[in-house]
Amino acid sequence: MREYMNGRIAVTQGDITTFQVDAIVNAANKSLLGGGGVDGAIHRAAGPELKEECRKLGGCETGQAKITKGYRLPAKHVIHTVGPVWHGGDRDEERLLAECYKNSLQLAVDNGLKTVAFPSISTGAYGFPIEKAAPIAIGTVKEFLENHPEIEKVYFVTFSDRDLEVYLRTADRILSG
Repeated sequence: MREYMNGRIAVTQGDITTFQVDAIVNAANKSLLGGGGVDGAIHRAAGPELKEECRKLGGCETGQAKITKGYRLPAKHVIHTVGPVWHGGDRDEERLLAECYKNSLQLAVDNGLKTVAFPSISTGAYGFPIEKAAPIAIGTVKEFLENHPEIEKVYFVTFSDRDLEVYLRTADRILSG
């Protein structure tokens, strides 16, 4: 398996529900009650307790983030963030996607968490082009980490071979320069 490691940022391929980190990030829908893709996989792996805690949170707006326990996951917590649906780029999608990463990391800092794993937010059913999403994700995280030494490691966990290749090329370009 090909991976990219540069200091505090890593790009890898795998099943995010198996990562032993302080928090995994869920690419959630606004209800926070589960759905397809990463969201469904996280809810299934965490067990019904996750959905019960999410019910009490009252949903989440696009670009924002909320935190729960990890329950049956190896991760101690789940940070739920709602990515933007892609409408061609004229509805502030890029800013909203960056906010997902910033707000998720800020929640990690606020809760004393040191390791976080992100999926590729909004690039599945929400249709955000991965070629546009990967630079936003990696660039936003890089910038956040420059001012927050308390975060020790951030993983970008891709699912498909194609997504991995895009993230590897993007990481090499942004982090090696």
